[in-house]
Amino acid sequence: MKTVLLTLLSAATILAAGAAPSKAEDRYADRPPVMVSPDLSAPWVLQLGRAPGIVRQNRQVVQQPQQRLRYAQPQQPDRVQTAAVQAPARRMVMRPQINPIYLPQEVAYSGSQKPGTIVIDTTQNFLYLVEKDGKARRYGVGTGKPGFEWAGTHKISQKKEWPEWRPPAEMIAREAAKGRYLPTYLAGGIENPLGARALYLGSTLYRIHGTNQPWTIGGAVSSGCIRMRNEDVVDLYERVNVGTTVEVIQ
Repeated sequence: MKTVLLTLLSAATILAAGAAPSKAEDRYADRPPVMVSPDLSAPWVLQLGRAPGIVRQNRQVVQQPQQRLRYAQPQQPDRVQTAAVQAPARRMVMRPQINPIYLPQEVAYSGSQKPGTIVIDTTQNFLYLVEKDGKARRYGVGTGKPGFEWAGTHKISQKKEWPEWRPPAEMIAREAAKGRYLPTYLAGGIENPLGARALYLGSTLYRIHGTNQPWTIGGAVSSGCIRMRNEDVVDLYERVNVGTTVEVIQ
């Protein structure tokens, strides 16, 4: 019995020697947080201390700041908003609006031309497609500027959709003298000054064609050709055939 007591006393002495002395205020100190191993493949072992990991506080899983900084992904900016902010301010260019009088409309017509004939009044800047019963479909057009007026009667020799443009040598030289250099060829398309359709008049260089400058309709603006809005020349294109008579009057 005495031997057993001595053994117990020795063990207690050894434990007391290795342990830190306890103080009365220790029971009021903050306890170290309870950690869970960050390696989810490892067993869920409770750990003591402040090793990096996931801290369980009030039953919520919260990441430590070190981990949040380490794994946080940079926030992607809103591309639309960024583009709107970064895009340079563009100056608004206000184009003159076409006068409604030059929009297509049915009108009374008392001319002597038979139905199906195209009549172009270069003074009033109107094109008439003569119809039956004293009526005509009227379109606004752009006509030859001063020095480029002409009159005469021709027939439509060919029709083209989105025609290419080959300005004549005289036009190229005339524009070059003004400091404006024209291409010798331009494929059909939105940027082409002949627009969406072209009706060629006999063997002349003149055409009834569309334009990418619709605000010029109603004026004397061309080098002799007859301009129409693209939507109007498409409409006229569908209504007439090769061989249609075109009468240009002043």
